[in-house]
Amino acid sequence: MATIFSKIVTGEIPSYKIAEDENHYAFLDINPLKKGHALVIPKKEVDYIFDLEADELAGLHVFAQKIAKAIDKTIACKRVAVIVLGLEVPHAHIHLIPMDSESDVRFSNKKREFSQEEFIAIAELIKKNI
Repeated sequence: MATIFSKIVTGEIPSYKIAEDENHYAFLDINPLKKGHALVIPKKEVDYIFDLEADELAGLHVFAQKIAKAIDKTIACKRVAVIVLGLEVPHAHIHLIPMDSESDVRFSNKKREFSQEEFIAIAELIKKNI
């Protein structure tokens, strides 16, 4: 059974796509901690990130680096945090979260809300900075 992320990759479920290549997909988190909070996933459906082959894991991080640099250029922040939790969806993924302090990346924080138009605009701005 395909995960929600696999359905996003195939277009069965819509997303606010930032970028993709043949092996990876980046999109905005719809329950973001901060404006510009993105998810980067391998298109290959693997539950645990460290079950990826070494070259696949390296490729995922290189792809995430491009997205993180674009987020950093787009969203005013001190850094872009890289967090791997992986329990809420059984598909390996990396959270990229603009942050000014460590408290910005607490998953217990209230999630931000944006309209569809705002999500589209945020994704477009990040895309332009890749």
